[in-house]
Amino acid sequence: MRTDLVTALSWIAPADAGWIHDIEGPDDMPAHVKSMLNGVSLRVPVSDGQMTLGTCQGIYVAAHRERPNRRELVLQCLGSCEEV
Repeated sequence: MRTDLVTALSWIAPADAGWIHDIEGPDDMPAHVKSMLNGVSLRVPVSDGQMTLGTCQGIYVAAHRERPNRRELVLQCLGSCEEV
């Protein structure tokens, strides 16, 4: 039995759950639910010009739609380059 994140999200928001909102196809509403659970933004600390992630941490982009879609990534840096 597969128990990864993709499988877990499919259990929580299956495409065949009888969703009412399906304007863009049967995966429309499940994709909204999965995006809400995953979040649509991320804060990552940066130290000395490098992302400060733990040993087993990474950044992953998840697409929840069956058909391919073009997406844009927006990167916003906040803070100071000067040492305090």
